[in-house]
Amino acid sequence: MDYRDAGVDIKAGKSFVERIRSSVHSTFRPEVIGGLGGFAGCFQLAEGYKEPVLVSGTDGVGTKLKIAQVTGCHHIVGIDLVAMCVNDVLTSGAEPLFFLDYLATGKLEPKNLLDVVAGIAHGCKQAGCALLGGETAEMPGFYQSGEYDLAGFCVGVVEKRQILDGSRVQIGDIAIALPSSGLHSNGYSLVREIIANKKLKWSARPTIFNGQSLGEIFTIPTHIYVKPVLAARQAGIDIHAMAHITGGGLPENLPRCLGEGQSIEIDVKNIPKLPVFQWLAETGGISPQVMYDTFNMGIGFVLLLPVQQLELAIDFFQKNDISAFAIGEVVNGTGEILGFP
Repeated sequence: MDYRDAGVDIKAGKSFVERIRSSVHSTFRPEVIGGLGGFAGCFQLAEGYKEPVLVSGTDGVGTKLKIAQVTGCHHIVGIDLVAMCVNDVLTSGAEPLFFLDYLATGKLEPKNLLDVVAGIAHGCKQAGCALLGGETAEMPGFYQSGEYDLAGFCVGVVEKRQILDGSRVQIGDIAIALPSSGLHSNGYSLVREIIANKKLKWSARPTIFNGQSLGEIFTIPTHIYVKPVLAARQAGIDIHAMAHITGGGLPENLPRCLGEGQSIEIDVKNIPKLPVFQWLAETGGISPQVMYDTFNMGIGFVLLLPVQQLELAIDFFQKNDISAFAIGEVVNGTGEILGFP
């Protein structure tokens, strides 16, 4: 017997690396040293920083992978993987520098996995970071045929005096929301439960979605907010804190960017009603409280800034084709998010 008899094809793995080489190289920044194929990736820290601080983050895509694998939308989850990591790193005020991925599968299926890596490269370009390296693990017996799992790792940099850690937030600051594209990469276990309980197919086209199928609606990729938000800071908008709205929605994530003795009063009437959340609530019989505790409800990213800069910030994002809107205010409190149903 040999390794191939046990289900691991080393030659196929080497061939796969060669086939993704051009996608990976297309993401390289000038600071990347060397190429693909070494034991580690090298990145020279950019000049000009007086006190550079490295900021790191890691995440996955969750059970949205199941939908991607059923519908064949493998490119999308590659974008999601990058988005979940770089948006987290961005909340500290950091510019993402490089990204690494871990891809594990039962059997290497080059076509599907090439799509995944192409999506990862696409996401890295949107974020302006280099796809510095990664690992592809073939693990027969651990994953079923056609299954794979993903994890991502991102490193960014920020000047020490510009780190956003909640210490700049002041009572009276305004919360400005940047819209999500849909569910992003959270809440999919509940989505899949609803689909299964109602015996629906991913090809179904509910009227509310104007001709789009459930598969299309639930595989929309996560927005990447890096470039417009960094551009806003460079333009002089005084952002005091940021929150990436992921698992747990607004109630779980907004308090993470506050200072001590602070809460946020939210006006839910200002939050646009996306059809996907209306459909989930009605089809699954989900209460408003559970909806807000599970999903982003149409808000992917939140900025806290002085009320004097509200109009300036909204105007800046609208000129960059991003609709931004005020959803609340920082008030005295103990970390609660007030105003929910």
